[in-house]
Amino acid sequence: MSTPLTFQTLSGIADQLASGALTSVQLTQAVIDQTAAVESRVNALLSHDAADALAHAQASDERRAAGKPLGPLDGIPIALKDVIAVRDQPLTAGSKMLEKFVSPYDATVTIKLKEAGVVLWGRANCDEFAMGSSTENSAFKTTANPYDLARVPGGSSGGSAAALAAGEAIATLGSDTGGSIRQPAAFCNVVGLKPTYGLISRYGLAAYASSLDQIGPFTRTVEDAAIVLGAIAGHDHRDSTSFKTPIPDYRAALQEKKGPWKLGIPKEYFGEGLDPEVGAAIEKAIEFYRQAGCEIKEVSLPHTEYCLSTYYIIATAEASSNLARYDGVRYTHRSPDAKNIEDVYFKSRSEGFGDEVKRRIILGTYVLSSGYYDAYYLRAQKVRTLIRQDFLKAYEEVDAILTPTTPTPAFKIGETTDPLSMYLQDIYTVGVNLAGLPGISVPAGFTDEGLPIGMQLIGQPYQESDLLAIAHTYDSAHDWSGRLPEL
Repeated sequence: MSTPLTFQTLSGIADQLASGALTSVQLTQAVIDQTAAVESRVNALLSHDAADALAHAQASDERRAAGKPLGPLDGIPIALKDVIAVRDQPLTAGSKMLEKFVSPYDATVTIKLKEAGVVLWGRANCDEFAMGSSTENSAFKTTANPYDLARVPGGSSGGSAAALAAGEAIATLGSDTGGSIRQPAAFCNVVGLKPTYGLISRYGLAAYASSLDQIGPFTRTVEDAAIVLGAIAGHDHRDSTSFKTPIPDYRAALQEKKGPWKLGIPKEYFGEGLDPEVGAAIEKAIEFYRQAGCEIKEVSLPHTEYCLSTYYIIATAEASSNLARYDGVRYTHRSPDAKNIEDVYFKSRSEGFGDEVKRRIILGTYVLSSGYYDAYYLRAQKVRTLIRQDFLKAYEEVDAILTPTTPTPAFKIGETTDPLSMYLQDIYTVGVNLAGLPGISVPAGFTDEGLPIGMQLIGQPYQESDLLAIAHTYDSAHDWSGRLPEL
């Protein structure tokens, strides 16, 4: 039985487009039809424009007919998380605060995708301002996991992961502040890549925590992730944190770099709280690498126990600062009940922000306040340095680190109401952001209930070529992503 078109790999579809066996209009129409068939149940997209997508698909086909294709992404429909600016399209960040906002400009990644000929398709749902691990914090809808519609797809980029898993796009982009690409990728049986901080421009990304946020791709395979990464990576003078580094051919490197590698297994990641089925799947992945000739070595990341508390001090402090701009004065929700300037601030922010965003703003304002700055924020920054040093010390002995992506498979919608329990979902992912490292989640099996499990690989700074090659070794030898949801 052949794989339905919208569930095929990006690389395979690109080959069909290049050979003339498929047109971008046919592909885009298939995505539109699939979205119409499943979106009412999955709720992955906040908005989409079929006519605009088909017009860009037609333009792609005309370029190919003229012998001027723009590359492997030309004519491929890709959806973007609704925190990434696309000119003349809504940019809500999943919040009532920006419910009616239309972006007047393109993010840098959007410009790069347009230059690659991508058909921009759909604005993917997300936790409000990327704050959450389940996409239940969106002000507009709750996205469902295509593998079990009663469960969450993860967050905050849950809409991006679910849209891809449900065949509503050929690839998607998300953002990752503490695991927001890798965790939903694990829950939805897709590949999710969080690149090194600074490799991809954040210009045009609605900021949550500026020193942690990073844009990255969701794809069906590691090879597809390499293709998308090559299109969106690179220095940008509009982002002061963008790093000048050569951008190699990530896809070609998959064939050039064969290992064997030294892989580190952090003992701190395999203790209490790890679901037995998740642990068993990761042990099988470790054994696969061992059989492939890789050296498996236990390493220690001793400051792991401080990762979550450090993350939720730094991230909320930066959120408190970043979200101060949403004040009811310009381009945001303004309370109709405001009678004076004080009402504009208080009522607009009270009505426009959801509970989780308010919780993080309050916490962030507290840790930055006079008398508490040194005790919390400054201390957290010092611990962050220690966390990064843990990873760098481990890399003196190993090429990459292998861990579970999440401690459990996807949980049921409405099941986790305690904020602390929700924060614990990020236990294996936040350290990567604090250290500014690249991390990737790769499908690694299923539980007995049919829920996806993800394996995380953590690489060295700006060594995405090596990280992708290591991940590709496992991914290309398994077909977990070929097990499609029964929608």
